[in-house]
Amino acid sequence: MSGSSPVTIELRGVTKVYGRQIVLTDASVSIARGELVVIVGRSGSGKSTLLRLIGGLETPDRGSVLIDGSDVAALTETERARLRRATLGFVFQFFNLIPTLTAAENVELPLALNGVTRRDARRRSLALLDELDVAACADRLPDEISGGEQQRVAIARALVHEPKLVLADEPTGNLDLETARQVLALLQATCRRRQTTLIMATHSREAAGLAERVLSIRDARIEDGAA
Repeated sequence: MSGSSPVTIELRGVTKVYGRQIVLTDASVSIARGELVVIVGRSGSGKSTLLRLIGGLETPDRGSVLIDGSDVAALTETERARLRRATLGFVFQFFNLIPTLTAAENVELPLALNGVTRRDARRRSLALLDELDVAACADRLPDEISGGEQQRVAIARALVHEPKLVLADEPTGNLDLETARQVLALLQATCRRRQTTLIMATHSREAAGLAERVLSIRDARIEDGAA
């Protein structure tokens, strides 16, 4: 992490417990703007929980999660929703595209929620679909395009509103190896061009090899190391 880069994400002593299971304990880490960080760990180790805490979808039992200095847990649910719409982008393993909307309409959704005009939303969505090499899919429904194409559309949806941070949860887990490599390379390159912070939870060695930092979760603790 460059010393001159402003901190985007900071966890301070974060603990999360489900019932009797301690998922994270006293987790502290800082992530600067523009970093590509991969979270690794066995299934059930807390990778997805960590992403959900950073994204304000859950709140810690102890400690705090700060985005640009703002404590996410201290916000109201309405304020957290507003933060997610304006500042965050999400990419999931199973794409989560709306089946009744075309690829372009799926990408336009975050812009519509942020009050962008329909004409400008269409222009921006088509430009990003072209950048991700799926312009030909713009007017097709999700079930009319391949899994790799659907994930590229999902990446476009996550990036179209120019978020400061993208959270990706096993984004290539539902793809074959070669398609996964292509999608990972595109996700990395597209975030780099925009200086967007990317935090990715994955089992993929390929993804870990692309990262600037790897955070490992073992026994409910985060271990921070260079990739």
